Amino acid sequence: MKTAIAARVPVGSFFDLDRKDPDLTRLREQGAESALPFALMERLLKSGTPYAERARTLRSEPVTVAGATFDWFDAELPGEIADEINLTDYEIVQHTAERRAMLTQALDHLSLVHPDGFARVREFVRGLLWVGLKPGNRASSLTSSSDPALPYVITFSDKASRHIPPNTVSEHPSHRYLAENIIHEGTHQSISFHLLQHQVFADDYSSQTSPRIEIRWRAGQGEDRNQHWEIDRAFHATCVYNQLLRFRRTELRRDDLTPDERADFQSAYDEGRPAVRYLMRELELLRHHFTPHGVELLADLRHQTDQL
Repeated sequence: MKTAIAARVPVGSFFDLDRKDPDLTRLREQGAESALPFALMERLLKSGTPYAERARTLRSEPVTVAGATFDWFDAELPGEIADEINLTDYEIVQHTAERRAMLTQALDHLSLVHPDGFARVREFVRGLLWVGLKPGNRASSLTSSSDPALPYVITFSDKASRHIPPNTVSEHPSHRYLAENIIHEGTHQSISFHLLQHQVFADDYSSQTSPRIEIRWRAGQGEDRNQHWEIDRAFHATCVYNQLLRFRRTELRRDDLTPDERADFQSAYDEGRPAVRYLMRELELLRHHFTPHGVELLADLRHQTDQL
């Protein structure tokens, strides 16, 4: 039986939001289910900050697609939470009819065209943070992100409907690009869940002292961390690439793409295939930094990569 990144949250596990736990039960009984991921954040960070109570100041609009309901957060993002997940330069944007239509269309597209991807998103994503840079901030905006410190919550900006990372940018927004970025972050969350529940890396492995893998396609992007990745970051990326390349391949087989969408997905697919093969090869050369379970995951990744 092959070993792969888990596609389901184990019942009764740390990440099971329905498990019997005093803090989780209290939030459920008080109708504050949208704050449940932030209660897990408290346990993971152990900082003493009551993130769940802070999160209760967030309003949320339910977005329901194909039987799955997501909390689309509104109001001001509490400072302690923003600090922990590197969003101090951002604010939650207004819920407009245009954004609501784009989000609903993206999720609906996932459920209809990419059911396996939607199932992963449905399992590992509960909260949505649609953000924009604060006024006067001239930094380059993020496209999408997620943080292992905050399970079940993903972040994206307006840019997510125009950008297929790392290099494909469209002049015209598309729900398909937003759909890809949602799968992207949902996959990251599933990997983070797995890494926190299973020992994938060897006992002596540390991100701080990890061998670095040169990322040639990020040359010229300034920060060294973007050009040389730690093993765990490269492992995340390889898992995500495998999912996204399947997403792009499915899109390219459809006959309802606009010419711009087809060109963008083809460009992103052609760019991603050699990237994932390169990362796969580099990880296999560094397999001694993995546990036996991690080596089994690499073998499954190799099988997935060879099918692309």
